[in-house]
Amino acid sequence: MHSLVKFLGKYSGWLKKVLIPLGPWGVLIIAVLDSVGVGIPIDPVVATFVYLKPHLFWLYILIASAGSALGCMVLYFVGYKGGEALLEKRMSKERFEKIKKSFENHEFLALMFPAMLPPPTPYKLIVLSAAAFEMDWHNFLFAIFLGRVARFTILSILVMVFGPQIVSLITTMARQHLPATLAGLGILILLGVLIWKLRLRRQKDNAQPSFGT
Repeated sequence: MHSLVKFLGKYSGWLKKVLIPLGPWGVLIIAVLDSVGVGIPIDPVVATFVYLKPHLFWLYILIASAGSALGCMVLYFVGYKGGEALLEKRMSKERFEKIKKSFENHEFLALMFPAMLPPPTPYKLIVLSAAAFEMDWHNFLFAIFLGRVARFTILSILVMVFGPQIVSLITTMARQHLPATLAGLGILILLGVLIWKLRLRRQKDNAQPSFGT
């Protein structure tokens, strides 16, 4: 599996050129590959499609979310088979105990909330943890799907208001200042929703017939 991921990652640029013209099916495949760890980021792809066809934003949100959940099933099998021993090799004892406690207290939220966060959140490690702690795979899929729906919905709103360049801005800021980025992202979301509503109201007002003399 590692060799396959490494091979696909080497040709990720070529794969992206081939898959994007497939439209929604391409978004689905790229979302799966992104979750597996091939190295084709799904966020810029979703942002591009939403920007070009904003009336279909809900379709790209659902497809990308489903693809992300399906792709994580590969990691689920790896984590389930490797168990806690696999996690102990990949993280410190303190971090291991912290993640284990979060899953014991709030299993569903412990997986769903990180799925909402932008890269470079170490989400694959959280996914492996969920599998190693033997989370039910039905809840596993549903938690990831809901988290991704929230993430791609936020992304779509920001793209429709500010344009696709918002993706690179959020990614750069998240790498340098994650807490500040999350706070700023919340503010941008509120502003984006406000501007969107104002635009819809203005379009509605302009569409109404004028009866002036």
